[in-house]
Amino acid sequence: MSAAVHTVAVIGAGKIGELMLSGLLRSGWPVDRLLATARRPARAEELTARYGVRVVDNLAAVEAAEVLAVSVKPQDAAALLDEIGPKVPAGKLVISLCAGLPSSFFSRRLPEGTPVVRVMTNTPALVDQAMTAISAGAYATGAHLALAEEMFKPLGATIRVPESQQDAVTALSGSGPAYFYLLVEAMTDAGILLGLPRQVAHDLIVQTAIGSAVMLRDSGEHPVKLREAVTSPAGTTISAIRELENHGVRAALLAALEAARDRARELAAQAE
Repeated sequence: MSAAVHTVAVIGAGKIGELMLSGLLRSGWPVDRLLATARRPARAEELTARYGVRVVDNLAAVEAAEVLAVSVKPQDAAALLDEIGPKVPAGKLVISLCAGLPSSFFSRRLPEGTPVVRVMTNTPALVDQAMTAISAGAYATGAHLALAEEMFKPLGATIRVPESQQDAVTALSGSGPAYFYLLVEAMTDAGILLGLPRQVAHDLIVQTAIGSAVMLRDSGEHPVKLREAVTSPAGTTISAIRELENHGVRAALLAALEAARDRARELAAQAE
C-alpha cells in the first residue's frame, strides 16, 4: 500500500516535526492526510495558517492517523506515551524522531506488538537535502521501514542502519549541519582578517563548500585523494593544513563527535 494513502499525525510539531510536515507537503502529500499536535494554542494557529494542516489534541491524533510521528523533546516523551499509550492499537506504526531515545523506550510504554521505527533526520530537510537514517525497532517489519523511507525520501537521502548505530548517526549527521555552519563562520572571519569584505568572503566559502560537497558525492573518490589534488608541494594549501594539524583540528572533531554521541545517550537515560 502506498504511503500517501495513510494519514500521518506529527505529534509535537516543533522544529523537527515542522520539517517533516513541510517536506511532505512539498512532495505532494495531501494536506487532508496530515495532522499535527502542539502544546501551545498559538503554535497550533501558526501551523494551520502556514500549512493548512488540522491541529488536534494527542488522543484525537492517535484515533485518526495510521502513522504516528512522535517528535517531542526526549524529556517529554515519557509523559506523552503515558497519555496516549493505552489508546494506541498494537498495529499502528509509530515513528520516533526523538533524539537519543531507543525504540525500546517506546515499546515499554506501548501495547505489545506496536511497530516502532527510529528516525534521525537533519535540518537540510528545509531544502530537500536532508540525511535521514532509519532503523527498525521492536516489531517493525520491512514493510514498515519501506513506508518510513517513502515518507522521508522527499526530504533528501535516506539510509537504513542498525539501531545500535543511531547515537553515532545523531552525532555525525543529526548535529552535523551545525559543525559546517561553525566552520563557514570561522572561515568568513578569516577572510575578513585577510582583507575581504564579509559578503565576498561568505560567497566564496559557501560556493566552495557546495562544489566540494558535490565532488565528494559524485566523483566517487576518497576525500584524501580529492584533498591531495588541491595540495601542491610547498604550496599554500599544505601550509594551511599544517596549521590545522598543529592546532589539533582532526582530534577536536573526533572528541566533539564522541561528546555528541555521549550526550545522546545521556538524554535517553534522563528520559527514563
